[in-house]
Amino acid sequence: MTSANFESIPTLDYSLALDKETKPKFIAQLRDVMINVGFLYLENTPVDKDIVSDLKLQIPKLFALPQDLKDSLRMANSPHFLGYSRLGAELTKGAVDYREQFDFGTPCVSCFKPGDPDYWNIYGPSQYPSEDQLPGFKRLHETYLTQLHSLSSNFLQLVSEALGLPSDTLDRFYTSSGRMHLTKIVKYPVQQFSQQGVGAHYDGSMITFLLQASEDHNGLQAQNLRGDWINVPPKPNTFVINFGRSLEFVTQGVVRATSHRVLAPPPEAKTPRYSVPFFYSGMDLEARVDGAALENLLPPEILKLRDERGTLPTTESINYSEYASDVAGKVYLIGRAKSHPDVAERHYPDLFKELFPNGMPLHGIAY
Repeated sequence: MTSANFESIPTLDYSLALDKETKPKFIAQLRDVMINVGFLYLENTPVDKDIVSDLKLQIPKLFALPQDLKDSLRMANSPHFLGYSRLGAELTKGAVDYREQFDFGTPCVSCFKPGDPDYWNIYGPSQYPSEDQLPGFKRLHETYLTQLHSLSSNFLQLVSEALGLPSDTLDRFYTSSGRMHLTKIVKYPVQQFSQQGVGAHYDGSMITFLLQASEDHNGLQAQNLRGDWINVPPKPNTFVINFGRSLEFVTQGVVRATSHRVLAPPPEAKTPRYSVPFFYSGMDLEARVDGAALENLLPPEILKLRDERGTLPTTESINYSEYASDVAGKVYLIGRAKSHPDVAERHYPDLFKELFPNGMPLHGIAY
């Protein structure tokens, strides 16, 4: 069994899950990692390596677009919180996150109608550079997202099995055909005076699949139960997977959401760090994400493994306390509005006044 005070990140071979002879081995490994680590490398996935390589080549071109063109795609245009954010637009725990990013969603058409709750407006189309501005990028990126969506939905079923549950148990949170999953393409430029690319936080999604697109850059770190920061260096032909707060909530703390952060590249690095997180976040907007969702379903032997691990720490990294009282769509909207108050002011003015009674803050609060 892996220690909750892990000193390295384990690697799991996805191909084992595809063979009935080796699948039990994979499920046992996944169970151990979910409970004790919350982070893993996944190798030998079916995601097309050529698509990944082409995407890595396109990412620097995306950020090299003229600033006025990037600004024309700014997130404030979008009620779906999709688009471009300038360097240093967000804070984590009071410090500026030195990252520039584009937020995209899996292809989605808004189903919002007048009279619907505001949170029904958070799913909708992305803002992309035109074909003339960045040839082939939208088609390439959406192909990549389609493959990540397939991988993540299959992986969620493996998570259910590792919990000792039927494979479709967690699918109950994702029954809507109109859902959208979030992805970011992030640039962490070289920094002279600050180490913070993004501060310590938990993800809110059930599962995050991260492509570390700069294989010569360290920076990502995960925190063990002792509080030590453990490096998660790039590893060729893998995705980094971490589990989020919503999965921790619905499994009554069995699955571990792990605090993590990104250090900005130091001056000697010379080049930026790029990464592409894919958040399996598109839950049904009316879903209830709390410990009662799987009440009496988790086997006693699984709950025993949780208890043997010990209690997870309470940290200030992120607060999703709204899950106790609100549906998933409302929680998601509140989190996005806190991170991007300019979007909230423009598209959700009542919520903006509630969250920011003193007016527009200098920065969004990412976590």
